[in-house]
Amino acid sequence: MLEIWKQPLLRFIIVGVLNTLHYYLLYLFFIHLLGLNYLVAHILAFLISMIGSFFMNSYFTYQTKPTLKKFFQFPLTYVVNISVSTSSAYFFVSILNWDKDISPLLASLVAIPFTFIVSKKILKTQNDI
Repeated sequence: MLEIWKQPLLRFIIVGVLNTLHYYLLYLFFIHLLGLNYLVAHILAFLISMIGSFFMNSYFTYQTKPTLKKFFQFPLTYVVNISVSTSSAYFFVSILNWDKDISPLLASLVAIPFTFIVSKKILKTQNDI
């Protein structure tokens, strides 16, 4: 059982679940309590949760020290993620008429593998090995 915790992918999934919950609660707050448009709420919640993701992935997933350089590189990991999740959310809500409360959550699942690969390249540098 202890050996499984050594797997970065498992730790990445745990961080992803926590980060997705954080994102989703922010998203619901923005659309239901602040009355923001669902796409604006999605982008704001995404950006805020990305900061938490940086620290959780640095310390827990890859067990590396966060640096200012990595902090500024980390958003690059989300370029594909936000592009795919935003276009998927738009497609689900505006084209398929799916529920706007659930669609962004489903859309975010599509980009997870890409985010893992790129974040590992940025956060786990040669000096950390």
